[in-house]
Amino acid sequence: MAGEDWSTICGGLPPELCEQLTREQQIIKIKLDRRKFGKAVTVIEGLEDSRDNLKMIAKRLKSKLATGGTVKDGRIELQGDHRHRVKEILINEFGYPPENIIIID
Repeated sequence: MAGEDWSTICGGLPPELCEQLTREQQIIKIKLDRRKFGKAVTVIEGLEDSRDNLKMIAKRLKSKLATGGTVKDGRIELQGDHRHRVKEILINEFGYPPENIIIID
């Protein structure tokens, strides 16, 4: 939503309220991928935020989980299996509703 006016997106609602409404409508999927040599990678999809915001979320997750990771194609990839811990962090620190976060086993 970078560069767009919040009043046109949310019909004149304050930016904070608009951001909260947008957050509540997102369905976030957390899944585990296997890469070369059997390495586990936690993939977080469905965060419909700007690239800068995704990078900020990825940075905080990497710091909290003491792991490496990246932002690729609108999703966050973290080294290792951190599915359940990522869900806790997204709920407690970023305010995403628990019912909108799905862990795919």
